[in-house]
Amino acid sequence: MPLTRKAYRAAILHSIADPAEVGIEASYEYFEDGLLVVDNGQISALGHASELLASLPANIEITHYQDALITPGFIDTHIHLPQTGMVGAYGEQLLDWLNTYTFPCESQFADRAHAEEVAEIFIKELLRNGTTTALVFGSVHPQSVNAFFEAAEKLDLRMIAGKVMMDRNAPDYLTDTAESSYLESKALIERWHGKGRLHYAVTPRFAPTSTPEQLTLAGQLLGEYPNLYMQTHISENLQEVEWVKELFPERKGYLDVYDHYQLLGERSVFAHGVHLCDDECARLAQTGSAVAFCPTSNLFLGSGLFNLPMAEKHKLNVGLGTDVGGGTSFSLLQTLNEAYKVMQLQGARLSPFKSLYLATLGGARALRLEERIGTLQPGTDADFLVLDYNATPLLSYRLKQSKSIAETLFVLMTLGDDRTVAQTYAAGNLVHQR
Repeated sequence: MPLTRKAYRAAILHSIADPAEVGIEASYEYFEDGLLVVDNGQISALGHASELLASLPANIEITHYQDALITPGFIDTHIHLPQTGMVGAYGEQLLDWLNTYTFPCESQFADRAHAEEVAEIFIKELLRNGTTTALVFGSVHPQSVNAFFEAAEKLDLRMIAGKVMMDRNAPDYLTDTAESSYLESKALIERWHGKGRLHYAVTPRFAPTSTPEQLTLAGQLLGEYPNLYMQTHISENLQEVEWVKELFPERKGYLDVYDHYQLLGERSVFAHGVHLCDDECARLAQTGSAVAFCPTSNLFLGSGLFNLPMAEKHKLNVGLGTDVGGGTSFSLLQTLNEAYKVMQLQGARLSPFKSLYLATLGGARALRLEERIGTLQPGTDADFLVLDYNATPLLSYRLKQSKSIAETLFVLMTLGDDRTVAQTYAAGNLVHQR
């Protein structure tokens, strides 16, 4: 196959470390007039255009973007595919919301054609919003995951997904059994895990909807295949936390349920974590587990405010999640807008560089994929975005007043949304153009 080499010139920004660990100034690289060189789907060079241009062959195709910023593709560490059709459902908190809206919506995925239609819409929506990697909940039906992976594979996307395991405390039309969930998950793992840029996640919905038998088998699956992911929910809502105590009185608390069934580990991601305590954060960090911070969802469902400073104190890996449909937008820019407010309400500040980290390298670290995605370092996958400074009249006017890249970045995160994403590239291929 002939080498395909392309270059992209614009302002370029990426995270190289967690600002909480190295300080803001050492956490990013910014090239006011930068150049990104891509060879066969991988980044081969990054730097100042003035320094790199001379080293390129004369006939190379260079795409030059004016009034734009290139960043790594965004990484969504918690999102529900089957809830696409019920985003913005009125009036409930978590447990009532599941019964009123979510479960009926998810039941439609018993139909293969419906699963395929929603998978296409869902992936288009991710790419329109600049999300190039997501950790995705399917429904209880294996076809939800097959449909999603088939659509993702066509575009060579790096995606992670799993079939929900749920054998109690849900409507009969939406439950599996401990045994069937194990066998169906196993078949999906053997078909998809490690195929191209796809990975499988063992997915018990949350402790209340799985019997001890099912949680045991989820832990068993993780031991049977290398590098599997595990995703579930934890401590999202106070009512839910109390319910877990009633269902598992023999365990010390919510996290201890998952710990007992051997579901903590380096590729385990726990969504929400709004009501975690210090000891639980310490245990998550000790096991290399990660938490997905889902601010639009936590505000919309009235769940509470995620304590990011406590997570940082324990050096706990944190990614960002849109959670759709508990959340209200596929846009990680909009999610960061809400994350900033969640911190403000707790008397803490979220710097734009920490926000960039959470949406890119932080998410990659939460998923143990920082060698492949989350930065624009040479040798990584060419998953990147072009953000348009003139996407809306207000954004254009506001950015003309900006005096620094920090201010520009913050304005993109407060006024930006899907319209701001001019182009999305995955493995060097243009997969979305506004």
